[in-house]
Amino acid sequence: MTIERKPPKPKKCRVATCRASFVPSRMGQAVCSPACALIDAPKNQDKARKAIAQRDRRDIQVRKEKLKSRADHLREAQAAVNEYVRLRDAHLPCISCDSMPNDNDLMTGSRWDAGHYRSVGACPELRFEPLNIHRQCVKCNRNLSGNAVEYRIRLVLRIGAEIVAWLEGPHEPRKYTVEEIKTIKAEYRAKARELKKGEAA
Repeated sequence: MTIERKPPKPKKCRVATCRASFVPSRMGQAVCSPACALIDAPKNQDKARKAIAQRDRRDIQVRKEKLKSRADHLREAQAAVNEYVRLRDAHLPCISCDSMPNDNDLMTGSRWDAGHYRSVGACPELRFEPLNIHRQCVKCNRNLSGNAVEYRIRLVLRIGAEIVAWLEGPHEPRKYTVEEIKTIKAEYRAKARELKKGEAA
């Protein structure tokens, strides 16, 4: 039994100034003649250049990713968690002094930080724990070294004494692998995107 191949269907030449009807002699043929192929070439070259540039950018990104140290990955993951916290707490006052964005007399500028209750140096195990991080004005976080006493008072009111006691308690040492750090970064970037979508809706 032999299978008959269907003859190719006529199509129109892709070149705008031609648009002649022709029957393709090969798969993917988009122009009717060598003359039209020459006219169409610059368009294809542009596409090819863009594709090559895109591939090169991907290759550079891959190489950069391979060159990153564990510390680089930690910084990126922390930045992702901090952004999420600032968005999560956008409607809340500073955890340490109750200032809001328009209370310029209480703040040094208009920037907000994501301040750790237990610092990364004191308790690295909680560096990515969102219950340990809250939106904090620059004055409290940087100028007043976290304003810890006031932070604790308001933290108890916000999340409860039991959770604060857990934060203050002992924690198992944690050594994150690079893959775990990447997962944390991806997770909190996704959470931040969801919060941004919610704000835009």
